[in-house]
Amino acid sequence: QVQLVESGGGLVQDGGSLRLSCTASGRTVSNYAMGWFRQAPGREREFVAALRWSDGSTYYSDSVKGRFTISRANAKNTVYLQMNSLNPADTAVYFCAASGPVLRAGIRSTSSYAYWGQGTQATVSS
Repeated sequence: QVQLVESGGGLVQDGGSLRLSCTASGRTVSNYAMGWFRQAPGREREFVAALRWSDGSTYYSDSVKGRFTISRANAKNTVYLQMNSLNPADTAVYFCAASGPVLRAGIRSTSSYAYWGQGTQATVSS
């Protein structure tokens, strides 16, 4: 089992920044990837960013590319999501996720992730 705890959400003005953190505990050594997803009210959960644990390769959705950065601190089993140039469309609950040893679908698919955090709210005011 893998446990994920997110932190760092909050309220920020249009154009502002937030940094989300996700710390993993439990059986983390076999995770292929860590990802961030978000879900706005009335919408499907959508992919934001992911990081392949073995080599640090990163992946982003088109909507956040160039504004968000996913990174990791190996020693802390922690993944970060630095969010810059935020706008009201980024308002959502952000979820951290961890895959198993292999991906069942693409790295951008929710189906590839077996473990999920509880979510942290990020609200961007206009």
